[in-house]
Amino acid sequence: MHWPEFISLRLNRRAILRSAGSVLALPFLESIAAHGGDAKNPARPPMRMGIYTVTGGTVLESWKGTQAGPLEKLPSILRPLEFARDDLLIVTGLTNHGASDGLNGHEHAAFTHLTGAPKAGKEKGRPIATVSVDQKAAERIGQETLLPSLELGLTSGETKYSFRSDGTQVPYEADPRQVFDRMFRGRPLVQTDWRRRAADQSAKWSSAPSYDRGVLDVLLAEVGDLDRRLPMSDRRRLDEYLTSVRAAEQRLDKFERRLQMELADLAAAEGRQISRPRLPAPGIPYWQIERELYEDPEKLAEYIRLMGDLWVLAFQTDTTRVATLAAGSDEALFPGVVTVGYERHCHTLEHQGNAGRVEDADPIAREALRQIHTWYTQLFAEIVARMKSIDEGGTSLLDNCVLLYTSYMANGGHSREDYPILLAGNAGGSLKTGRQVDFPVGTPMSNLFVEMLDRVGAPVDEFGESRLSEKAAFDGRLPGL
Repeated sequence: MHWPEFISLRLNRRAILRSAGSVLALPFLESIAAHGGDAKNPARPPMRMGIYTVTGGTVLESWKGTQAGPLEKLPSILRPLEFARDDLLIVTGLTNHGASDGLNGHEHAAFTHLTGAPKAGKEKGRPIATVSVDQKAAERIGQETLLPSLELGLTSGETKYSFRSDGTQVPYEADPRQVFDRMFRGRPLVQTDWRRRAADQSAKWSSAPSYDRGVLDVLLAEVGDLDRRLPMSDRRRLDEYLTSVRAAEQRLDKFERRLQMELADLAAAEGRQISRPRLPAPGIPYWQIERELYEDPEKLAEYIRLMGDLWVLAFQTDTTRVATLAAGSDEALFPGVVTVGYERHCHTLEHQGNAGRVEDADPIAREALRQIHTWYTQLFAEIVARMKSIDEGGTSLLDNCVLLYTSYMANGGHSREDYPILLAGNAGGSLKTGRQVDFPVGTPMSNLFVEMLDRVGAPVDEFGESRLSEKAAFDGRLPGL
């Protein structure tokens, strides 16, 4: 359609609805100010929040050191991260106290995992909890990117971690091809060049003609003419509608500007264009792939590596600044990873290797669990290494992240006390890494979420049970991080 043809459109109910439909569904993308800045505030990489969560808790004595202070030697489960020791922060003592309303042990741990909910349950079979830390971050900073947040990996009917503010769950996407298509369909696969954007901060980004913009321009012009002929009651209704249309116009401006910046990044890439990850062959149903993951740890490792690649790409290309990766399954088998005893089923080992007192647990099963969690750490370490190697104009991608490595249970006995907590990345220098910080056992996990939200530019006064728990401490914060 040529530009003059838009001007001949007549304003009627059908035209308004058709026009609105073409623009109101556009994604809410980042503004030029967030990237371009100005002479006083040059563009710089944003902070990202990433969560890597595994199943089965951990073997705590092999996860944390014996005392707080500098990380002179990493505990055995974390030893694959030795190369990044100075980028790590171990935090101990954090606990979720939230009550359960008719949930089993796995559901109780999962629903409170990232929410710190004072109470979690089900309503007519539907999981209910308070907002999770990733979705709270997405509410505050998600409008700056193509996707407000990304949830990917393996979950089950019991392991649900992310919840919106209305208490409903956010589904995780397990199919890597679907994740890739969601992120990059119609977009260049190129790393965001923050240094070039800072140099181009004075550039004038124009709005190129497009079908959606043409419809918007005609709509606003003709509605403005109609406004003068309507009674006051209809003017109010029309003004409410125009508020939505103007918001759509702003989203369209951001969308066009983002595309221009990405194309400029691509033109200046000089070999920095990112290679496409090796995705499963098209046409293969995902259920055929997933079935093998729980029986073969080599295939599960390949899957976690691929999802890790997509996780890194999401941050590297500024597709999102909030992403959660659920790795592994309680039902997985680990032949070849576990080298002691005869049991290889993770869930069975979780129960055999945990007890009210560590000394009452089966020591062989506990060693098997230590091997499994070291295996998970190795895969996380590969992600950290990639982030550490990606330059963002003088700092690394890892430097501009706060990554939480944890599990939805503190241990395989469904405990929610003294979670395994590792932070990687210094969040732009706002975290003092290379050490272990101990808090009294029982300190609310929600306090950590308050600190994480603050580091990524989404500050809150309280979160979850940070001020509501009987164990509330430190004014809902974690001093000294």
